[in-house]
Amino acid sequence: MSGSSLRADGPPRQEWVEPVTGMRFVHVPSGTFTMGSPPGEPGREDQERQHEVTIERGFWLGRFEVTQRQWSTVMDRNPSRFRDADGNLPVEDVNVLEVEEFLRRLNTASADDTLRLPTEAEWEYACRAGTTTAYATGARLTREQANFTTDPRTPPPERGRTMPVGTFPPNPWGLYDLHGNVWEWTADDHCPYPEHRRMDAGLACGSALKVIRGGSWYFAADSARCALRYTHRPQDRGFSLGFRVVREEE
Repeated sequence: MSGSSLRADGPPRQEWVEPVTGMRFVHVPSGTFTMGSPPGEPGREDQERQHEVTIERGFWLGRFEVTQRQWSTVMDRNPSRFRDADGNLPVEDVNVLEVEEFLRRLNTASADDTLRLPTEAEWEYACRAGTTTAYATGARLTREQANFTTDPRTPPPERGRTMPVGTFPPNPWGLYDLHGNVWEWTADDHCPYPEHRRMDAGLACGSALKVIRGGSWYFAADSARCALRYTHRPQDRGFSLGFRVVREEE
C-alpha cells in the first residue's frame, strides 16, 4: 500500500469538559485512515506496515495530556519528577496500573461517562488529524512546534524537561502535544499489525509490553512521528511517560 489516506465526517469542532478534573475533550469523528508509514519515510521501522483501519464510532479525546493538577485531584498525590506551581505540566512517572486506578476513580465520580486510554489506532488517527505526512505538521517537526530534544545526551538548556500542556500549536483537530512532551500510554498490547483492513477494537495478543506513542522531551523528533511505535512494560514508570484520556461517545 503506498501513500496514506483518511476519510472522516469532518473536522472536530465540539468540546466537552469533564466536571471533576476540568479536563477538556475534543470530539473526534468516525472515519477510515491508513495506519503506519510508507516505505522511505525517514526513521521508519518494519513494524509500521501500512494497513487501512476504520474507526467505526467517533470518540472524545483529551485536548491536552493529563496534567499534574488533574492527576492530584483524583489521586491526592503527584508522582512527577518535574513540577510547577500551577500543576499545568503533564503528569509523568506513572505506569499503566496507576493510570487504570486513576480512570477507575474518575469513572466512579463521573457515573454517566466511560473514560479510558485510547487504542493505538485511535491515537494515531487523532495524531494525524487528516494529514498523511510523518508528522501532523508535515514532513518535518521543528522545536517551535513540539517539545523534543536534538540530542538526548545533552538536552537543550532552555528546556531539558516537560513543558506546560498547550505550550505549542495544536494539530488540525485542535489537539495539543501529540508530538513530544511526554510519551502517552495506549490501551493496546504490542502486537504485529493485522494483515488486512480492520475495524479498530484495540490489539490484544498476550504481549508483556504495552504500546506508547508520541515521543517526548527526552527523545529526538523521529520518535514523535505519527506512526512510531514504542513500548514499555505495564509496570514501568519514567520521567517522560504520561497519558491522555478517551471519553466514549454516547
